Amino acid sequence: MSAPLLEVSDLVVEYRVGGRIVHAVSGVSLGVRRGETLGLVGESGCGKSTLGRAVLQLTRSTGGEIRFDGHSLTAMRGETLRKMRQRVQLIFQDPIASLNPRRRTGDIIAEPLIVAGVRSRAERDRRVRAVMEAVGLDPDTVMNRLPSEFSGGQCQRISIARALVLEPEFIVCDEPVSALDVSIRAQILNLLEDMKNRYGLTLLFIAHDLAVVRAVSDRVAVMYLGRLCEVAPTDALFVRPAHPYSRLLLDAIPMPDPDIRPIEGVAVGEPPSPIAPPSGCRFRTRCPRADAICASEMPELRLLAPEQYVACHHPLTGS
Repeated sequence: MSAPLLEVSDLVVEYRVGGRIVHAVSGVSLGVRRGETLGLVGESGCGKSTLGRAVLQLTRSTGGEIRFDGHSLTAMRGETLRKMRQRVQLIFQDPIASLNPRRRTGDIIAEPLIVAGVRSRAERDRRVRAVMEAVGLDPDTVMNRLPSEFSGGQCQRISIARALVLEPEFIVCDEPVSALDVSIRAQILNLLEDMKNRYGLTLLFIAHDLAVVRAVSDRVAVMYLGRLCEVAPTDALFVRPAHPYSRLLLDAIPMPDPDIRPIEGVAVGEPPSPIAPPSGCRFRTRCPRADAICASEMPELRLLAPEQYVACHHPLTGS
């Protein structure tokens, strides 16, 4: 098997807030293979977006290393990092807030080309028009309009076009459909899949909606309070989750059947604060299977089944 395009090793991201430390990401290690979509799921506040921003070095890590195509992103600075970012782009969570309301659409999409040093106006215009057409926007109609003149779904298409205009290899999709109506989500998800095939992209798809993740991901990584709980192929995770938290997320998916009652007793309570995470397993305060070893020893990811890794002392499935 070839080396991953993106490798995250023991990544730590911490913030200091009022003299206290927020443990946003704590020792996360994962790899994303060239050409695949890795879904990253978890409740709000678990550190998903922080991890995604750290990959692009928009948020500097406290410890660990991030390598892209064999190059250490965490060691890069200045011009070297700026050039590397042409290969790694981001689709923001809020499609409307991520666009400058005072700039016209054509200028918004062309700006990455200007920053990258593409001086020819004709070349910039050609590439902007090509990527607009690729995401289903008519350049002649859209080019000179402001973001306020578009719907949320159209703004997300503009955001995707802006991310694609530099022809990157890797894109971090930070909850790209969470702010959209349900009727628009399928269109954007289909568009991302089309763009992935057309441009040969590798995606890190961040979401809290497992139904969305199942539709787009080859593998899924489950995150809880700054740490990974489970990493598995998508089908394996949905059919036989190994971590109690993965089971909790799956059971929380609404079922369109009034005769199916929500499952109770899977987990209790609210997530602890990332300022003072529990000792040992961070999920133990909500886990019905927790015992003394869960409080004293932090579980590490271990292979449980082919390509299925779990960080749990008492997994739901056997080895």
